[in-house]
Formats: sequence, C-alpha cells, structure tokens
Amino acid sequence: MSKSGDNINSLFLILFFQNTMHKDIDMKVKEEIEVHEEQLRNEDVEVLIKEEKEYTKCDLVVDQRIHTREQPYPCNQCDKAFSNRGSLKIHQRIHTGEKPYQCNQCDNAFLQKSSLIRHQRIHSGEKPYHCNQCDKVFSQKGNCMIHLRIHTGEKPYQCNQCDKAFSLKCKLIVHQRIHSGEKTYHCNQCDKAFSHKNGLMEHQRIHTGEKPYQCNKCDKAFSWKNSLIELQRIYTGEKTYQCNHCD
Repeated sequence: MSKSGDNINSLFLILFFQNTMHKDIDMKVKEEIEVHEEQLRNEDVEVLIKEEKEYTKCDLVVDQRIHTREQPYPCNQCDKAFSNRGSLKIHQRIHTGEKPYQCNQCDNAFLQKSSLIRHQRIHSGEKPYHCNQCDKVFSQKGNCMIHLRIHTGEKPYQCNQCDKAFSLKCKLIVHQRIHSGEKTYHCNQCDKAFSHKNGLMEHQRIHTGEKPYQCNKCDKAFSWKNSLIELQRIYTGEKTYQCNHCD
C-alpha cells in the first residue's frame, strides 16, 4: 500500500477507536468523528491526500483535538470552526452552494457523498438497515435507531420544565410549546393560532367544510375523528363513561 494510503488508514484507526471507546463524548465531538469517517469513505479522501504532509506529521495532534476540542480552522463566512481543513471544506459548501455529488436518476445534488448514497436508496428501494427486534427494515441508519426506541423504551429527550420525556426531538419541541405558550401555526382564514400543526389542520375544516371521517354504518361524516367515535358507540352499545355514584 502507498504511504498516503497508510496515513489515511492510520487516521481511520485513530478515529475508529476514539468513536468506539469514548461513548460518553458529546454530540459535537461525535459529529467531528463522523466528518472524518465520511472523508475516508468517499471521494473527500482526496482532501486528506492533498494535505498528506500535514496529516503525516500531525496524526497525534489531530487525535488530540478530539480530546482538547481545539478547532484551529475557522470559517471566514460564519463563526463555525473545525479541527481539520477537510471538515472546513465540507462546511464551506453551505456558503458557496456547491453540491458536487449529483444524482444520476434525478436533478438532486448534495454537499456530501454520504447524502447522495442515502438519497439514491429512494430510487433503488434498498433498505440495508434491519431491526434486530422485529422484521422492519430501513433505508437510513438513523431511522432504524429511532425505531429501536419502540423496543427499548428509550426516551432521550427530556423536558426541562416537567418530567415528560420523548423518543423524538420533534415531539419534545412540540410539547415545550405547552410551557412557552408559543403558537406557530396561524390560520390564513381568521386570527386563530395553534401550537400543533394538527390543531390548525382540524380548525381549517371549519372554513373548508371538509369531513374526512365517514361512518361505515350510515351516511354521516364528520370533520373530527372524535365525533365519529362518539357516533360509532351508539351502534356498538359501548358505554365508556361510568357514574361514580351509582351502577
């Protein structure tokens, strides 16, 4: 193997062991490792080869930046900084708009090759990530990891206002609007606003007259699902509300 290949493999091993041995490092450091691995997996390895002299002399320094969080490569467009030039180069594509990885099936293009690979699974239907608890399969590793929380019960997103916790960050954000009173979804027909998108969609049926919930026993239809459920109890004889004073 060439000297440059040895150096790249050396850097990969350093990053691999850091990623596996230090499970408790924060997300920012994990992102740095992922960027390094991205460079070694795809065409961005060219960046490392072009900077061979620096990485050959400073493999230990690069490794130590994971621990010290030193970021000597600042972006000249914003306040971001990075531990290596390769990461900076990838980041700068956000500012330049450069998207060098073009899909050959459609007109989408991407900043990183890994993003292109994930996108191409839409066209191929490939789902390489298998749940080890059930028969579900996924095209993206992140989606598989999120799905696994159904089996494990893991809820890593904790509300700092109450004891609620959630398996998805987006659900935490929606929940926190209860505490903040924020209502980001505005009706374009009146002055009503809602904290949940579903609340807005249900409200808009007042204006549109839409009734998507159809009873399968009669011809009645409703704007809200709860109204349909109440009607169906008439047919089933279900009585869900019990008086606590008599039988």
